[in-house]
Order: sequence, then C-alpha cells, then structure tokens
Amino acid sequence: MAGIYIHIPFCIQRCSYCNFFSVVSINLVNEVINAIIKELSIRKDYLKNEPVQTIYFGGGTPSLLTIQQIEKLLNTIYTNFSVEKNAEITFEANPDDLTKNYLFDLKKVGINRLSIGIQSFDDDKLKILNRRHNATQAHEAVREAQKAGFSNISIDLIYGLPFQSLDEWETDLDKAFSLSIQHLSAYGLTFEEKTLLSKQKEKKIIEPADEELMIEMYELLLEESSKKGFDAYEISNFSLPGFYSRHNSSYWNQTPYLGVGPSAHSYNGISRQWNVAAIQKYTEGILKNSSFYEQEILSLEDRYNEYVLLGLRTKNGINIDALEQNFGTELKDFCLENIKTFIDNEKAYRCGSFLRLNTKGKLISDTIIAQLMKV
Repeated sequence: MAGIYIHIPFCIQRCSYCNFFSVVSINLVNEVINAIIKELSIRKDYLKNEPVQTIYFGGGTPSLLTIQQIEKLLNTIYTNFSVEKNAEITFEANPDDLTKNYLFDLKKVGINRLSIGIQSFDDDKLKILNRRHNATQAHEAVREAQKAGFSNISIDLIYGLPFQSLDEWETDLDKAFSLSIQHLSAYGLTFEEKTLLSKQKEKKIIEPADEELMIEMYELLLEESSKKGFDAYEISNFSLPGFYSRHNSSYWNQTPYLGVGPSAHSYNGISRQWNVAAIQKYTEGILKNSSFYEQEILSLEDRYNEYVLLGLRTKNGINIDALEQNFGTELKDFCLENIKTFIDNEKAYRCGSFLRLNTKGKLISDTIIAQLMKV
C-alpha cells in the first residue's frame, strides 16, 4: 500500500492563521505543474511498485488549477504508478472556487473525495481568518458538490477563534452536520509564528481562547459528532462509518507515501525526505536534474517517536506488541513506564495490547505524547 501527495503551493490571499508553504501569486502555476509532472516521472520507483491506494491534492489552493492541469497530473500518476481501481482521490478546495461546471469536471476526471476548507459559517470569523469566501458560499459549495454527484465530502472547521463563544461554535457544528457531510476535520486554533494572527496576538489586538473554553469546545465537538453518528477516529477527525480519510490514515499508520511539489514530504519506512520550500529552487532543481530535496535517515528512536506521536492520536492507539516487535523491549518498557502516570490519572488506558487516550487525555494529548518521546 502507498499514497501520493501533490502540493499545490499557490494562494490568491494568505489566511491569517496559516503557516504552510504557499505563494500569494498564480503567475508560476504552469511552471510548477510542469516541474511536478517531471518529478513524478523522476521518482516513479520511490514507492517500489507498491499499489497506490490514495492520491491527495493539497496546498495552498489546489482549486486554483484548471481541469486540464489536474488531468495532466493524474495521467502522469497513472502512467508511472500502479493505482488501484478504487483509489481514494481527494481534492482540497476553497468554497468560492467550486462552481457548478468545475465540480462536474472534477468528478469527470476522477476526483472522488472533496475536502472543502470552510473553517467557519460566521462571516465575521471568516474575515478574522482572512478567508476569501463567505458563509453563503460555504453552504452553496457543499450543495453544488452533492448535486454534481460527490458522495464523500469532508469539511474543515476551526474552533477557539478570537471572540468566539461556545454557543457560536455549537452553531457552526449544527450548520456543518445539517449539510449531510460524510467527514469533518476540526482543529483548535493555534497561533503559529509569523502568521498575521500571531502578530495580532503579540500586539494585544486579539486574545487566544482560554484553556477552559477550548476544553468545553472540544467536549462539545465530541458530543455533537457522536450524536450524528460520526466516529472520532483521530483527535481532530470525525467520519460516518466507511468514510474515514484513507490518505490521512496512511500517515498515522506509517504507510509509505510520495510527496511531490515544493515543500512536500515523502516517507518510505526508513527515511524522510522533504522538497525545498522555494518555487525557483524547486523548479530549477527538477528541470536541471540537480538537488531539490533533503533527506534524513530515521534512527530506531526516530521511528519509535513517530509511531507513538501518530498512533496515540488515533482511536486505535498504539499496539504494545508492535512496539516490542518493531522497536525492542527497551523502548516498549520506556513507553509503558512513562504512560503509567496518565493511566493512574485516568487520562489514558490499556485495552488488551493497546494503549489509548480517553477524552481527558485527548485534551492534553500533546503533553502526554511529549512524555513518551525518546530524546
């Protein structure tokens, strides 16, 4: 099993909370697409003929691409890789890009899962986030996607927004579930360095939500999603049965994946690679057959840390038997010893051969995971 991630690093405007690599321009789109197409050919052996089960267009803003550009990328993948017939092909999109014709064309070229970046159904909050769309466009995007035949739709929401109350968050959740979506990704707002929101926080223009409110918002998220039949299969991801993100799950399960495009990461089980986060360096590196990525060989401790970091965020948790088999008795014992306090404090629990977080533990997952890291 394997996955392919395609990073489209272009945006028309930068969201106030985002620190992902992106360029606020679309002048170089064709040049970058041509470079990605060449990279897919150059690295066709990276996955060692493993069947590709997932393809993911992320960004940036993939929905700035033309249908012809998307089709060229997909055809290059089909030519160079063994893609399964039932592969999950996800496309991230901004609501205001999803016109009726564009949606029908996306469906026609083989996109079978949409991830729509809504973030909020409150126009005032959308302005704070510097989003291009409004609440009406968010609703219309989902409805038009359903009319176009999409039956696997995910939306993104953010909670803990500046000036957001618990009631307002409940309203956002109500509106999300009223749209008959199959998947929800919901993230607590973080203030990343060098973002507009971070600068506004430093200047006291806005204040982060207090810890108690963030806890209440997450508990409400768990409660409301459960009522609607959604499974909390990862700390920030919720789906109806059969609609979990196969691509993201491959990350959490440490399945090999190839990432193409500027700043994209790849993983093959023994090493991690990341492309340069600069348009010109990336395109020149690709087109001139020179270096365009860096690589790190993962030590035993590195691989253990990744297994714990990713696995403990999921519903399944981490497998104690797999810990010993893959990383040895010493690291297994280290993990068991360091999680004991959290089990005693009812923030984690053992279920057979699995270690899992309960609701209280999920609220402090970063703290628990940090204690289990081998540094």
